[in-house]
Amino acid sequence: MAEPCGDAAVPSGPPLSAHVAALLEAGVASRGRGYRGRFAPSPTGALHRGNLRTALLGWLEARLQGGEWLLRIDDLDAPRNRPGAEDALLADLAWLGLLWDGPPLRQSRRRGLYATVLSALRRGGALYPCRCSRRMLADISAPHGPLNVYPGFCRQGSRPWGPQQGRLPSWRLWLPPGRIVWRERFSRPGCLDGPAEVGDTVLRRADGVIAYHLATAVDELALGISDVLRGEDLWSSTGPQVAVMASLGWTPPVYGHVPLWRDGGGQRLSKREGSEGLEGYRARGLDGPAVIGELASSLALVPPGSRLSAVELLQTLQLGDLERCVRSPGAGGRAF
Repeated sequence: MAEPCGDAAVPSGPPLSAHVAALLEAGVASRGRGYRGRFAPSPTGALHRGNLRTALLGWLEARLQGGEWLLRIDDLDAPRNRPGAEDALLADLAWLGLLWDGPPLRQSRRRGLYATVLSALRRGGALYPCRCSRRMLADISAPHGPLNVYPGFCRQGSRPWGPQQGRLPSWRLWLPPGRIVWRERFSRPGCLDGPAEVGDTVLRRADGVIAYHLATAVDELALGISDVLRGEDLWSSTGPQVAVMASLGWTPPVYGHVPLWRDGGGQRLSKREGSEGLEGYRARGLDGPAVIGELASSLALVPPGSRLSAVELLQTLQLGDLERCVRSPGAGGRAF
């Protein structure tokens, strides 16, 4: 396991309503009762094979740990959601035998919880309004490359919360000095300097939409997620999410960021690049056991050409096998 670079103090958190405080406390307490993971796709298109492989790894780990594997649909950003995408991803996971525990959870139905937490953070002085637009920040950063950390233009001054020129502000988390740390299993050590490497994260956009980092952080706590297993591309998202958890007075789950599956040219697989998902597999004549075999063989869990169900694969493995395959130099997979 990658070791963090130090400890960070966890503040006491804002005064939450009794109901929300009890919900978060019960969720965090449930971590002590065993492993609880989750798979959290967005319904913006078909699951590509990198998504499917991460789902398989998460499902296998949860089952080997004797724990639970939840399915959460991250559908807060409604304009990006595609009609039928949620039904398709549910069907794809079921077709592969990657069955989740309990009903699917949808972030769009949890907006009230996120809004309550957001209001508590605002009342506690942890947020400030920001009038900087994306275009403004892009124009400022253009000569020097993209701004990775918000420079804090709106931290000072009167900071009115109401509309100005017909536009509401976004709400940013006021990040105190210090390190943001988390337990990281596979990737770089979980440690970032808060002001220099993370910055004041937007928790509510100017259009009123709850931001991804707030919703994700609240869900990891409220749902009692003990371990987050996801792609290496989301490592940088961990800092803002852990910062939100710290602002609420709670420690984060354990994180495992797994290597991305890459093609023969070393490029990561993504929806944007039209990477192959189950539709492509089926077009090549592969059924469920053949797809599971191909996903597993990309991590050297089984020989190439293997055909087996997810349950049959599970029966061949021990927990240490997953650690070994993820840490191996070839974990990025091979070309097809």
